[in-house]
Amino acid sequence: MPTLSIHGNAYRWLMLCAAMLLMLVSLDAVAGIDQTYPEVRGYFPAATRFGDITGKPPAAAVYNGDKVIGYVFESVMVAPVPAYSGEPVNILVAIDQSGKILGTKVLYQNEPILLVGIPVQRLYDFVARYVGHNVKDKIVVGGSSAPGSTQIDAISSATVTSMVVNETIMNAALEVAVSRKLVSGTVATEAAPATVRADYFKKANWVQLTGNGAFRHLNLTRGKVVAAFKGQPESGLIDDPTAPATGHENDTFIDLYYADITPPTVGRNLLGDSGYASLMQGLKPGDEAIAVVANGLYSFKGVGYVRGGVFDRLHVMQAGKLFLFKDTDFVVLDDPELPGMPSFNEMAIFILHHGQGFNPGAPWTLQLLVNRQIGPLKSIYSTFSGSYQIPVDYVVQPKVVASPIPDGAPLWVKIWYGKRFQIAVLAAGLFFLSLILVFQDWVVKRPVLLERVRVGFLVYTVVFIGWYGLAQLSVVNILTFINAVIHGFHWSTFLMDPLIFILWTFVAVSLLLIGRGVYCGWLCPFGAMQVLINKLARKLKVPQLEPPAYVHERLWAIKYVILLFLFGLSLQSVGLAERFAEVEPFKTAVNLHFVRSWGYVLFAVILLVGAAFTNKVYCRYVCPLGAGLSVSGRWHLFEWLRRRKECGHPCQACAVECEVRAISPLGPINYQECHYCLDCQVTYNNDRKCPPLVERRKKREKRENAARPLPTPVVMVGSGENDIPTGPNE
Repeated sequence: MPTLSIHGNAYRWLMLCAAMLLMLVSLDAVAGIDQTYPEVRGYFPAATRFGDITGKPPAAAVYNGDKVIGYVFESVMVAPVPAYSGEPVNILVAIDQSGKILGTKVLYQNEPILLVGIPVQRLYDFVARYVGHNVKDKIVVGGSSAPGSTQIDAISSATVTSMVVNETIMNAALEVAVSRKLVSGTVATEAAPATVRADYFKKANWVQLTGNGAFRHLNLTRGKVVAAFKGQPESGLIDDPTAPATGHENDTFIDLYYADITPPTVGRNLLGDSGYASLMQGLKPGDEAIAVVANGLYSFKGVGYVRGGVFDRLHVMQAGKLFLFKDTDFVVLDDPELPGMPSFNEMAIFILHHGQGFNPGAPWTLQLLVNRQIGPLKSIYSTFSGSYQIPVDYVVQPKVVASPIPDGAPLWVKIWYGKRFQIAVLAAGLFFLSLILVFQDWVVKRPVLLERVRVGFLVYTVVFIGWYGLAQLSVVNILTFINAVIHGFHWSTFLMDPLIFILWTFVAVSLLLIGRGVYCGWLCPFGAMQVLINKLARKLKVPQLEPPAYVHERLWAIKYVILLFLFGLSLQSVGLAERFAEVEPFKTAVNLHFVRSWGYVLFAVILLVGAAFTNKVYCRYVCPLGAGLSVSGRWHLFEWLRRRKECGHPCQACAVECEVRAISPLGPINYQECHYCLDCQVTYNNDRKCPPLVERRKKREKRENAARPLPTPVVMVGSGENDIPTGPNE
């Protein structure tokens, strides 16, 4: 694809660069979560600025000067929990440095129960009740007998939504608080689930299965239920089973049994061979079947599932996670065959589907919600719980490998151990790149192989180093390092992110040996994106635009000016410098996968689109990280890129082909701008492209032709059909 040199339009290039700089300044106008949600300013009256959503889990820091005073986040980005509608309720949550919830606001909900008679304001009021609570508080919706818990009344007639919102706010807030070290503790992670033993079966009766804990029991008397509602408004209904009834305190309110019937010893004995086989045929691998049977005044099914498709009186909790039962999870339980089993007036089977995160081998709790109707559209609730642990013979627990890291080890050691897979993949990639560099003289003589290897490695850089490993280096790393050296250096600070640390170590060695080009040409995810886009654009015959040489060399200065500006800011405040370092689109395009405020995304997209017309336009002229590496690598030890005396005098082949135009028309390679793509070395060894080699090849071919023996002449004697050929000896 020919490159268009726009000497007559240098002014346009200067205007384009000026527009880019103005856009960088304008990014500050859309920076911060307060631009998207202005209400957060009311949550933090003392805040001087708000950051953008970033990190894992994603949250926006709130500052007073350079001091972080809290965080704001969207719950759907941290802990999405499917609600009554099957979609998560998205809630804006603000917490301070002590873990106190300062503000909440519903951003999105699609609950059908709130669209048919229940005002949505009740949901807003319910969410507001969490303000003032701490992320470590144990909040229970609708009341509970659990010690140390805090009760919050549910939204009347929308209990399921209330419970989901409770889990959403508290789980998301705790996860953010723990990740930012605002409170001690760990966020629960999903361990490998146990596996039900399909080959284990023993004949058993009701007494045996209740005796070994396969069936658990929850018994509530009317007196116990009345005590749970003590101090609450009365319903006034004559037939209210939750109302006090003298002389009936010991009457059965509900006598409920429940079991995981997926294990054959429970399921086959309960349902019979054919019934169990029919049930299992309808289950997918990893599904669990929970049987619930009961007698008494109160129905565990209720009628909510008829209206909204969810059984709002019964659910399962495991490790702080809520599992709801929908009408599609319901299986009829008729005529159980378990010997000695009493008769029950209400029976059901509920399915917990694989993929919800339920672990059959871990403890779980069945929670029963008891409601009291105190008005036409208003109810209050109390929650009663029963624990469950499957008998050990029924499951195979995953093998637990003891960690070789002692409990008292530094945090960075534990982080490195936890990321050993990512470390191994990164180390393998860096080793492979090292082989390319060491044996580059062999590789460049095979241009097809080099092209395939380079494209493959750039894809690895974008996908693994960038989007998966989040190991995009930044000028902020340089500024933080300098600040640490000035104010007190601690290795532990930089060891917290193993991929970043390893990558910087490799980059430091490569800077010392051959300059900045290795990182910028091979290991920068955003740079790799630009190269891949440009390669695709060239295949699609997109015209390539290049500024005139004198404009090109002056545009180099922009990135050094930006670096100097950021360095000056960092001496006053690293936080302020980090804010202006948004001139780097790395956080948007790599760390946050383009999920960010529109201004940042637009800026990153414009740069990537620009790369389709001018390869690595951002890297060449704007990138302060590249400028910092260029300064750091100025005094490298080796120059492994070969040149000839004819380079630049008169040959310009490599200078024209250089993807970042780092080769002077006079011949020398500017190692401060070189990205080490090795294209010039391919040309250097190509006797069809490099003029000196072309000339040598032609001379060699001419000599070979001259040395080749001439064919023996043949003379024809006579005329006519009987001519006789004679050779030289006749």
